[in-house]
Amino acid sequence: MTDQFNFPQRRDFLKTMVAASGALPLWAQAQGAWPTKPVTMIVPFPAGGGTDAFARPMSAAFAKLTGRQMIIDNRGGAGGTLGAGIAAKSAPDGYNFLMGAVHHTIAPSMYPRLDYDLERDLVPLIQVAAVPQVLVVNPKKITANDFKSFLDMVKKNPGRMNYGSAGGGTSHHLAGELFKLQTQTFITHIPYRGAGPALQDLIAGNVDMMFDGLGSSAAHIKGGRIKALMVSGTKRNAAFPDVPCSTELGLPDYTVSTWYGVWAPRGISQEAQSRAIEEFRRACLTDEAKAVWTNQGAEFPNLTGAQFDAFIKKELAKWSQVVKASGAKLD
Repeated sequence: MTDQFNFPQRRDFLKTMVAASGALPLWAQAQGAWPTKPVTMIVPFPAGGGTDAFARPMSAAFAKLTGRQMIIDNRGGAGGTLGAGIAAKSAPDGYNFLMGAVHHTIAPSMYPRLDYDLERDLVPLIQVAAVPQVLVVNPKKITANDFKSFLDMVKKNPGRMNYGSAGGGTSHHLAGELFKLQTQTFITHIPYRGAGPALQDLIAGNVDMMFDGLGSSAAHIKGGRIKALMVSGTKRNAAFPDVPCSTELGLPDYTVSTWYGVWAPRGISQEAQSRAIEEFRRACLTDEAKAVWTNQGAEFPNLTGAQFDAFIKKELAKWSQVVKASGAKLD
């Protein structure tokens, strides 16, 4: 019997039939059809914090590039560990992700009974942003105009001043403990359920200061609602060139960076990992996203897969040492 269809005709016929049935064929999967539906990005902190400041612009760019929505699911609580646990238990189908942060490499040293294991239950995909920590104060409560005057004020009032954080065991908390350790000062820690609520209380004057990631503080610094006295690291930040760095202020070992990255639940296919990394990278490299990163004093590290995994292992070891040396505890 003579075949009525040549190969191209048969292929087009099969495509039409599959499209009509709503199924996704193997050849389409092989050609990287992901995503075919909206993806969910769990942000384990309330809206308005540093993680949100990068997740939402990336979400908008992702939707524009792929034609598929990225749903931001804010799940705050327990220093980011509540949302991370939810993400770790989600279906590894290539449509569930976690936008985590440096906090998640601190948590294992602070929380003795986490219901997930960062290295066992989650797969690191890509580091999307890194910003230095910044010491910000409420200008009405802290009248000092420079770091030296501020430090003198703190030393003269041990225990009377406080700092807000995104929660116990977050980088905000540990940055404050490291600062106290290196300056031999005592400031009371006030934990919140995310950087957003802590920042709002700082602006309102309910706390005196905060050791925050520059990404979430940048707009408030520029708006004059809070005042920046120091950025961590060996150089000033290009977005805030008038704010001195910790090294020039006599704190060469105070180098704290707040970074953000994407994980997927363990079990996700290698193909889905590769496609997700590619699309998340493309989203971060759009002109719109790059403008947001620059405005917030952030860099795009572009660490992926094994590189990001190696970086995470170093951060886990580093923060374990800081927790031990400072004696930091959950409040």
